[in-house]
Amino acid sequence: MRLIFVRHGEPNYADDCLTDNGIVQAKATAKRLEKENIKKIYSSPMGRAVKTASFTAEDHDLDVTTLDFMHEIDWGDKREISNDDSDIIPFDGHPWTLGYKLLTENQEYIGGNNWEQHPYFKNNRCMNSFDKISVGIDEILSGYGLKRHNGYYLCEEENQDTIALFAHGGSGAVMFSHVLNIPFPVALTMLPYGVCSVSVLAFDGCEGDMVIPRFEIFNDMRHLENIAKEKMNFDK
Repeated sequence: MRLIFVRHGEPNYADDCLTDNGIVQAKATAKRLEKENIKKIYSSPMGRAVKTASFTAEDHDLDVTTLDFMHEIDWGDKREISNDDSDIIPFDGHPWTLGYKLLTENQEYIGGNNWEQHPYFKNNRCMNSFDKISVGIDEILSGYGLKRHNGYYLCEEENQDTIALFAHGGSGAVMFSHVLNIPFPVALTMLPYGVCSVSVLAFDGCEGDMVIPRFEIFNDMRHLENIAKEKMNFDK
């Protein structure tokens, strides 16, 4: 099974839609994917993701199935506001900034899986999204014969389908962190990807095999070579 992940086109965050340039990018992405034998198209329920997906769906004569759990992640301190702001999560809880700070300022967290215990994430609303997305994506994969087991996937039934998922910088980072079994701060800092980028995860295995997902391609933006690209930016 193959999963094609696409981040939405250049956004108008205020109105949750695509800019005019974002629409051009989304159409170019549909052209990029036209020869992929896509069997199912999923999307975040947010407008900018659904609109990006719509052009690929039209080309493949498919409907867009929205997945509420792939909504862009929220972030910020999830605790009650107190008069003592000495331990409030800095940078308004922005996960990308905090992922970098955690890995560069706290050496004991490098290479480990204890990142969830650091206040930057333990007390951050983004963890509500992390748990929801992790459960949701495993449910989708189970429908294609892949059952989560010891951090990876047991192939219970072989499946050669290619599916596409259109979502966001944050929810996509959570998905990559969970599916690839790598720490979330590492995914945030080491796997950035741009608007309308195409990444492909392959789940190769025969029935009964343990499957370790792998990238066939990551952050492919060659189809946007002649189109203005948004400066790397992730917002809600």
